[in-house]
Amino acid sequence: MRYLRFFLLVASALFMTACAYKPSFINEYKIDVQQGNVLTQEMVAQLKPGQTHEQVRFILGSPLITDAFHRQRWDYVYHFRDGSTRAVQRRQFSVFFDDAGRLSRVTGDVDVASTEELLTPPARSRVVDLGAISAQEAAQGVPAEGAENQEDEAQPGFFRRMLNWVGL
Repeated sequence: MRYLRFFLLVASALFMTACAYKPSFINEYKIDVQQGNVLTQEMVAQLKPGQTHEQVRFILGSPLITDAFHRQRWDYVYHFRDGSTRAVQRRQFSVFFDDAGRLSRVTGDVDVASTEELLTPPARSRVVDLGAISAQEAAQGVPAEGAENQEDEAQPGFFRRMLNWVGL
């Protein structure tokens, strides 16, 4: 009885450690994580000194961070983590206003990528050749619309043949 308990204890410990092991050929899918504001060079180029809060918000969108202690500063932060390579991209862009609420200066990563580059995932597809048609088949062309329907109407479908076989 003592050996049986010891054997069960050792066996359960082995089974528990087996659950923690992951073979190297098994890879789980990791998604791309994009957070924050995507700013393009075109958007930043539209900013002019003297613009109001509303005009800047219209051009750049709502800021990610508005500090209660620094009301004259808006921060636009962008964070992207690639799921397959785990590479991280970080960008920060700050907009400063004067006491009258007008745009005074901007700092940060002004030269950013285009929206399409940031929003579209990298192409991970393969080209599969499904074969080509012969020159003779290409010369025949596409059959007329009525020809397909006449052939289908000439032969009854599977269910109609079963009903006919039963006698209905």
